[in-house]
Amino acid sequence: MGYAGCHVIVTGGTGALGTALVGALLQAGAHCHVPFIEQTVDAHFEHAQNTGVTLYPGIDLADEAQVEKLYAGLPALWASIHLAGGFAAGRITDISKADLMQQIDMNLVSAFLCAREAVKAMTRGQGSKQLGGRIVNVAARPALEPRTGAGMTAYTVSKAGVAALTAALAEEVAAQDILVNAVAPSIMDTPANRAAMPKADHARWPKVEEVAATILFLASPENTVTRGGVVPVYGKS
Repeated sequence: MGYAGCHVIVTGGTGALGTALVGALLQAGAHCHVPFIEQTVDAHFEHAQNTGVTLYPGIDLADEAQVEKLYAGLPALWASIHLAGGFAAGRITDISKADLMQQIDMNLVSAFLCAREAVKAMTRGQGSKQLGGRIVNVAARPALEPRTGAGMTAYTVSKAGVAALTAALAEEVAAQDILVNAVAPSIMDTPANRAAMPKADHARWPKVEEVAATILFLASPENTVTRGGVVPVYGKS
């Protein structure tokens, strides 16, 4: 994929999927901007010293003012990729309103605010010249198959919102050559997921590098027609 000279923001870029995606973007020639909520980057993020990466610590992506400031300070933006989010299981009788709102903030509000500011950044100063750009969100399998969300209703609702956001926004900004898509992973093969489910058939789970490859295409200049898609990335699971 040809990303030479492209500035790309990757929220959640220091996580397992983010690390794989940032590595692929760097290899393709992109400069990656990576905000994260912690004050220091985790040691496992192997790209921290790469000159093609700019880190932004202490960013709460559900905070409107912080997101506005983050995007306003970026160079000319080509793509905004929204991996940041969170997961919480629990039967509905055990879920408080605060639990629900936390899932909505982490998954839907963060994606909404970043997508909104990305559209502003991609159209800032263009005038009649439409430069375009790409936005990629991360939904989840339960967003496409809500019955699989039993026992994690708050998470399912928040990710279903991300899927709806993707389809609606894709239609809204298509004329500006901003293509909006999402991926919907099943359980990904990460160390944390293996530890949580040691008896699962890990070979059937999609690898983070494989999910990253799908995102890499959707966010690339080579993608000239795909928009509004919520692409299942289930592997063999």
